[in-house]
Amino acid sequence: MVFEGVAQSFVDTHIDHPPNEEPAKPNISEMLQQAPDFCCPCGGFLGWKQIRLGGKSLSRSYSDLRALGSLQTRGWAWETAPALSDARPSFSKELKPPQPQQLQPVQHLEPQESQPPRRTSALERLPPEVLDVIISELAVDIPPNGFTPRNVDLVSCLLASRTLHAATLGVLYRNMTFPHSIVFSKGLNHLTQYPALGTLVRRLDFSHFTSVGLGRTKQMNAEIQNLTSRTLLQCLNLLPNLRECLLQEHVEGDISIEILQKLFFGLPNMNAIDFCGCSTQSFSTIFLEALTTASPLPPTLPNLKRLSLHECSSLSAEAFELLLPRLVNVTHLDLTHTLVTEEALLSIPKTARITHLSLSRCTRLRGNTLVHFLTTHPAVRDSLVFLNLLTDATRYRTLDEDHLHALLPKLPSTLRSLNLGGAKVSSEHTRLLLPLTKHLDELGLSSADLTAKDLNTFFAPPSPPSHLTGEQDDQMAIDQPPAPPASEWVPPSLAYMDLNKVPQLTIGTIFNTNTCLLLSQQSYPLQVIEFGDKIIAPLRERTKNTKSSSGWMIRELGRRGWYVRDPDSMPSGLSDDGSRSWKMGARWWGMRKIPVAVGDVGGIYGHYMFKK
Repeated sequence: MVFEGVAQSFVDTHIDHPPNEEPAKPNISEMLQQAPDFCCPCGGFLGWKQIRLGGKSLSRSYSDLRALGSLQTRGWAWETAPALSDARPSFSKELKPPQPQQLQPVQHLEPQESQPPRRTSALERLPPEVLDVIISELAVDIPPNGFTPRNVDLVSCLLASRTLHAATLGVLYRNMTFPHSIVFSKGLNHLTQYPALGTLVRRLDFSHFTSVGLGRTKQMNAEIQNLTSRTLLQCLNLLPNLRECLLQEHVEGDISIEILQKLFFGLPNMNAIDFCGCSTQSFSTIFLEALTTASPLPPTLPNLKRLSLHECSSLSAEAFELLLPRLVNVTHLDLTHTLVTEEALLSIPKTARITHLSLSRCTRLRGNTLVHFLTTHPAVRDSLVFLNLLTDATRYRTLDEDHLHALLPKLPSTLRSLNLGGAKVSSEHTRLLLPLTKHLDELGLSSADLTAKDLNTFFAPPSPPSHLTGEQDDQMAIDQPPAPPASEWVPPSLAYMDLNKVPQLTIGTIFNTNTCLLLSQQSYPLQVIEFGDKIIAPLRERTKNTKSSSGWMIRELGRRGWYVRDPDSMPSGLSDDGSRSWKMGARWWGMRKIPVAVGDVGGIYGHYMFKK
């Protein structure tokens, strides 16, 4: 995949670590002691003849691969070392002590360069931490299409030497991704045969899992028994150091009470769990039973920091009231479209420091309680970086005008992404939103009652105030803070705005640069604007090619559409590839699902983030 420098191009991603969190480093000494002395190809490896020797040629034999090593290496790392006698130089004549009459004048020889020890190289002498970072660049997170060999470079590193073999094992087994049940079955058999490898696994990833394309029905998958609650529990029992488990709706039928108890209470290093889309009633029953039958139920879960229950719409309120009070150190919490109650939300421990929070479409939350929680609770009051409060205004509206007046002035300056879609935002809130635009990268205002003139205040210094009567002036001073003078105006930091279903915006409005600054150079760094089908459809007809004369282009994915600034039309010398540490890997704008692990975005997680 090649990144073309265009936002919302969906052709590449970038891995960043969350702020204030160091990347996980394997215990090298433990790895060297426990790593078995053998080669471990992954499940998608098609054989030694698929390894490229150089250029476009493939290996044809065992000896070809054997020749890939150093010229001084006489075999594979696990082959018997040559005998000591073979390693010494041989002489054709017997050496005799010199006779006195045969002594020659001493000759001054040039000093020879010292040679490195046998079977070592500069790469192998690097510190283990540096070697781990280098080899990690060869790893592939997203699985291939099923026919392309995966992690061939890592398999080649396994054959180089004992040092590289041990370091590569840690990278190869750190993140295990399963696109379908056959790969899971092969991986489980391999871990069962060599249990030492299970200690290296840190992430179990089912975000790409699917049975589509295998030519099987649901009944056939149940009969094959590759991935079941029994085999999944067997796999978890082999992974004592597991830190992240990424599940989703395609595997919810294979989740049992024992598996949930193992994830929450049986793995001491577990940091992140994702149950994206698990919405069946059977899953809800199992989830609640796992919490109520645990004996005893731990008072806290100190290691669980990132939890996603995105679209787990059938989970009962009791499940949240049992689980949330135990998350004493939670930082990422995705409760999108759930039945979480106000009591459960307020029961989150004060010791938590939540940076990513999504309460989108939570219909059991009232506006007053939500504002009170966001403005007073120590877990969110000063630490929020990502906040999603999106609702469907045609069905349910959580925040009205008074709620926004109470909430907006108290939002922390740490905030980088705010989605107020569906809230009753109007022109009187523009001055409350203006300070937020100075530190926000993303701002969602779908269904807002805003005009082009209101939006222009985000991108241009304020104009001199018009003449107002004394009564009007007093009322404005009460309702809104005074606008800063033009000399103190600070440009916005907004790179993305969601203006879907804003009734005041039309095709004619946004293209009139005299009255609307959205598509002008003055709005930079704004580079992505999300519109509804009311605007995207005529834009699609207007610009049949990918680049329009206005310097903007259309990008669509699933049900969503964006108008994206062409990099060539950006101000000279300025560039922004969209990567941010709080996105945890994605470069695209407007994600609606909170990631709980740093990595490439894909599979069903990408569907919930950017398509819905």
